[in-house]
Amino acid sequence: MTEVFAADWLSLREPADHAARPRALLDALHTVLPGTEPLEVIDLGAGSGSNLRYLGPRLDRRQHWRLIDHDAALLEAVTTPGDVPFDTLCMALQAFPPPTLPPPQLITASALLDLVTEAWLARLVDYCIAHDCVALLALSVDGRIQLDPPASNDDRVLAALQAHQNGPKDMGTALGTTAPARAAALFRERGYQVRLMASDWQLTPDEAELQRQLLVGWHAAVIRQNPGDRQRFDEWLHTRVELLDRSHIRVGHQDLLAWP
Repeated sequence: MTEVFAADWLSLREPADHAARPRALLDALHTVLPGTEPLEVIDLGAGSGSNLRYLGPRLDRRQHWRLIDHDAALLEAVTTPGDVPFDTLCMALQAFPPPTLPPPQLITASALLDLVTEAWLARLVDYCIAHDCVALLALSVDGRIQLDPPASNDDRVLAALQAHQNGPKDMGTALGTTAPARAAALFRERGYQVRLMASDWQLTPDEAELQRQLLVGWHAAVIRQNPGDRQRFDEWLHTRVELLDRSHIRVGHQDLLAWP
């Protein structure tokens, strides 16, 4: 997978990501993890380490992380909270798992599942089953978006956005907004226990720059999806940017915990 995410975007979204994570799911994670120490963790699509910075201090135990991403520059920028040890592996996620990778007790990822194909997700589930791994897969979009105040063409833009999210990506046809439910079904079919919880972004005018960059990204996506509607989409973006001083955006995500 070669989607490119700028370091400044990842940094901008990190507080919203962390605020959205449900504490109850973290509490449940503590009850299902094995007692092995140090806990071996693989973080897929790790980027610059946001998931490590969120989970590491909250696991409250000896641990070692292996961060996997295709972007070497992002991996070089990883910072770790406290003294949580980690190493990095730069590889295309299509190649996961490499045959020599020691199996972990926990596999985690953030904002990844909606970008992958069903075939890749099935390989990930198979890997977890084969090694009795716990999986915590966070912040997968589920298609729920609320824009307040409303603006002309919101519905048209959001329909085109969902079509884009569920369309072709580097791996092939992405799971998009179906990812959380499909992941839950695949784990359950293999005998795992599964818990899904909402982890929605709830953006306020205080997060105007994050909202602006989100809107710009959506605008670019819907133009790629429906280029004939460019003028309509341009007008929509202009209107929504004008509303940023009183704009609230809710973006639906799901966090999934699966365990043997």
